[in-house]
Amino acid sequence: MAAAERGAARPTGDNRTSRRRRRRREHCLRTSGYAPGALPGQSLRARAHVGPGRREVSAGKESAGQLFFPGHESRATEALCWAEGQRLFSAGLNGEIIEYDLQALNIKYAMDAFGGPIWSMAASPSDSQLLVGCEDGSVKLFQITPDKIQFERNFDRQKSRILSLSWHPSGTHIAAGSIDYISVFDVKSGSAVHKMIVDRQYMGVSKRKCIVWGVAFLSDGTVISVDSAGKVQFWDSATGTLVKSHLIANADVQSIAVANQEDSFVVGTAEGTVFHFQLVPVTSNSSEKQWVRTKPFQHHTHDVRTVAHSPTSLISGGTDTHLVIRPLMEKVEVKNYDAALRKITFPHRRLISCSRKRHLLLFQFAHHLELWRLGSTVATGKNGDTLPLSKNADHLLYLKTKGPENIICSCISPCGSWIAYSTASRFFLYRLNYEHDNINLKRVSKMPAFLRSALQILFSEDSTKLFVASNQGALHIVQLSGGSFKHLHAFQPQSGTVEAMCLLAVSPDGNWLAASGTSAGVHVYNVKQLKLHCTVPAYNFPVTAMAIAPNTNNLVIAHSDQQVFEYSIPDKHYTDWSRTVQKHGFHHLWLQRDTPITHISFHPKRPMHILLHDAYMFCIIDKSLPLPNDKTLLYNPFPPTNESDVQRRTAHAFKISKIYKPLLFMDLLDERTLVAVERPLDDIIAQLPPPIKKKKFGT
Repeated sequence: MAAAERGAARPTGDNRTSRRRRRRREHCLRTSGYAPGALPGQSLRARAHVGPGRREVSAGKESAGQLFFPGHESRATEALCWAEGQRLFSAGLNGEIIEYDLQALNIKYAMDAFGGPIWSMAASPSDSQLLVGCEDGSVKLFQITPDKIQFERNFDRQKSRILSLSWHPSGTHIAAGSIDYISVFDVKSGSAVHKMIVDRQYMGVSKRKCIVWGVAFLSDGTVISVDSAGKVQFWDSATGTLVKSHLIANADVQSIAVANQEDSFVVGTAEGTVFHFQLVPVTSNSSEKQWVRTKPFQHHTHDVRTVAHSPTSLISGGTDTHLVIRPLMEKVEVKNYDAALRKITFPHRRLISCSRKRHLLLFQFAHHLELWRLGSTVATGKNGDTLPLSKNADHLLYLKTKGPENIICSCISPCGSWIAYSTASRFFLYRLNYEHDNINLKRVSKMPAFLRSALQILFSEDSTKLFVASNQGALHIVQLSGGSFKHLHAFQPQSGTVEAMCLLAVSPDGNWLAASGTSAGVHVYNVKQLKLHCTVPAYNFPVTAMAIAPNTNNLVIAHSDQQVFEYSIPDKHYTDWSRTVQKHGFHHLWLQRDTPITHISFHPKRPMHILLHDAYMFCIIDKSLPLPNDKTLLYNPFPPTNESDVQRRTAHAFKISKIYKPLLFMDLLDERTLVAVERPLDDIIAQLPPPIKKKKFGT
């Protein structure tokens, strides 16, 4: 769910191997250190990935794209919510309320709530007001104005921190969960009208405290609470009395979400289980209804800290870093992609860059960079053999940042002589000199003010130019010469717009620069003439990866809905192959993949080949071969048995390999060498806090 993570990737000693596959040498690195954070907040209109170690927010929009906001050491996000359609707010343990600019991909403003750490937040049904629950027991109401938020009033202060909040659909009352009790407030007066004491009994034993982790206020006045005693309880807010209680877990019930129709809700537990409750008739002919626990789901290994309920699915996420989308089969009319269980694991950003000339990899962590030189082998073998390394990978450089800000982006030049990276407020450029096994690192000082921060960095193929996408929407071209730089030009955004450029691609000859922004559009610039050349026709889904092919200067674009387009930059139109693909359509299994394509590259001697990968597969598309139809086998996991089997499998354009663990990075070093960096999920799980131990029969 990828970002300037708490860890990116690091080669480990027992996995530095070189493989030979079909006359291609391949470096495969198993990594350690990369660990996505947990998901403490969730919204139906976006998926949010937030880590207490990373303190970053990435929001996935309805179009299945992903927007990323860099983290900060002092900001631990505890709550997220949407208001007025597309306005995203967060709050956390530093006591600030933050609104994000979804176009510029930065913080619009931060406001101190003056109540200590903020544990909960909720927008009113009308989206005109914002509530926050604080450490000091205060509930604060803010008015949402067109430009920012404005403090309106405090509600009656409670004796303990406010851990959960929920509005009544009419907007007249709110419920607030604390330690040992639930308060119901009148919004107009700000006074508490009821205080409902929760039962501390847990498995027949009285606990010292009972934490109300979540509350939900229904239209009929019922308040549903979930707590640390493993209970789901129903309260009458008019009388302040307990109506019904369900003991569902031997551990905390940590999250709750209710369907818009209020006929079902979902809860998540610290045992990794998600329970579904539905409102059903007491008898077949009865008009009286009751809440019944209908379905338990176990798709997580650790705490389920957040859940959401969409019209057709249940969404959950938590400490194991997985975002799980479980379809409600009775709500799905057609058995298509929407009916499939989806588990989304990695943030979809590249944290690794490569110097092909020197066989170097630069790994991006939250607060430092690491530079590694790939190992080598002199051994030989047949196709598919794993060869021992004659020289292990070398750790050449550890570059630590100063200050609390996370690294947003980084890049090493193809020649290996330059490293650039950026935080939210500073841009850094370093010159590297190699003397035998030693590296001399020199920082380029006096960076211009307009290069204060970057969202994306890219070097030209000959390492003489640096392209920087600033957080103000401008694209800067910098000339690199010796140990100095010279600013050549800045492509400014259109008047009145500030669109963040999330992806950059430069042609191998250095003449063309493609940039993709938050609006899903792609602009192509002529680097020699320093002007906008063309704009690729708009598409409804965001771009996840793009690259410019050598010789032809065709721009290949992958979108979040798994469509792939090829656009001729010189001719300013889609290529014949791309038009054929759109007319024929991709294989249905290709379109149903969960993870987006994160990188595209090309073989220098095979112009008809497009190389691309996502987190779980590596694919070569051969444009000279016909496209597969839905009746064709897209991927065969078994090795070919004879020559005729090989010919049968090469009958269509897609050659797919799934031999790797989840991929963080893959690229060609030269004509015959491929480097792959994988991150096994088991290793990530091993770095997480231990899950609650369950007693199993016979043990």
